[in-house]
Order: sequence, then C-alpha cells, then structure tokens
Amino acid sequence: MTHTLHRNGNFESLSNDYIIFAITAQTVNAKGSARKFKEFEDIVLKYNPINYGDMKTGNMFNIDISKIQEGYRDNSIVHAVFCDEDTVAKVLNELKEADLGISIVVSGILDRVSECCHEKGIKPHTIEHSLGIHGRVDYLPNDNVLEISTMCGHGMVSFSLIEYLSEQILKDRITVEEAAKKLAKQCHCGVFNPARAESILRAMTK
Repeated sequence: MTHTLHRNGNFESLSNDYIIFAITAQTVNAKGSARKFKEFEDIVLKYNPINYGDMKTGNMFNIDISKIQEGYRDNSIVHAVFCDEDTVAKVLNELKEADLGISIVVSGILDRVSECCHEKGIKPHTIEHSLGIHGRVDYLPNDNVLEISTMCGHGMVSFSLIEYLSEQILKDRITVEEAAKKLAKQCHCGVFNPARAESILRAMTK
C-alpha cells in the first residue's frame, strides 16, 4: 500500500507523523478477518491515536467511532495515526505479541521506523520509498499547502480548501484547531494527521 507513502515535508515535520495500519490480502487471508481488525482496534486505541479510521466507513472526525467499530469487514483497511516514535514502538510490540495473522504497515521516516522495529525485535518484510514528485512541479501550490494535502493519499484534501481555511484563520473567522479538524474530515480513510496540520497552518498564518 502506498497511500501513506508520499507525505511531503522536512525531517522535523515528518518526525511527528506515523501511521500504523492493518490490511489483509484478498485472495490469501481476508476471509473471516473482520474480527482481526477488532483485535487491532483494541490494541491501538489504548494508545490514543490522533486519528483513526476504516476505509469502509470513515474516520473519527466524520463519523462516530462506534460506527467504525461496528463496520469492520473482511476487506477493511484500518488506520491509526500517532505523533511520536515511542508510542509507535509500544503499539508495534503489542501487535507483535498479539500475532494477528494480518499485515501491519507502518509509514514514517525510515530511520525512525527502523529503530522502532529493531527495538522490538521486528524484521520488516518490505520497505517502500517515495521517489518524490516529478514533471511540471511549477503547477504545484506552495510547500505548506502540499505538506497538508499529501497527508491524504487519495487526494481528498484539496489545495483550494487548505488555502481557503488559511484565509479564514487570518480573518479570525476560524481557529487553527477548527481548520485542522475540517481538513481531517475530508480524508475518509483516517490517515490525515490533524496535529501536524495545526502546526503547518500556524506557520502559514503567523
């Protein structure tokens, strides 16, 4: 899965951005896996993720979390977003001990994620890298807008909405926190990091 792979930003900004998600292979181990996603949920929610969602139902900012919990299917992909590597390491340790029999994917700065895995005796099966954006990059918006937009891997957080909300912040019509939540609602799967969005919005509107 690559929808969390292409998050733009510098090292400092991305050091506070980690996604852990659970997924099955449809022709291998998907049948009967809905209960496994419930077990995944039981573990990750103990660590208070700043966003949580299932691609089949939505995220904690646009639907009641109880609806997410009731809606797991065999073809769900369930995501949890965290801000620090210590928490990620703890979550990974519990997931390792639970041995759910489904794939666990972690997105974040490679060195930091590798440290978390090594600390808990986990050997990654596969590592993917983003090669960046190529082509007519002069058509792209400024870096801050791109950093926020790329936190939704399906492109549901539009450039124009980010720019509009930043203007509303400057006019004191909305707070940074409210704007970040509005943006988080757009990312159906729940991989958007609202805490990081707040930090970027503050930089855009100071």
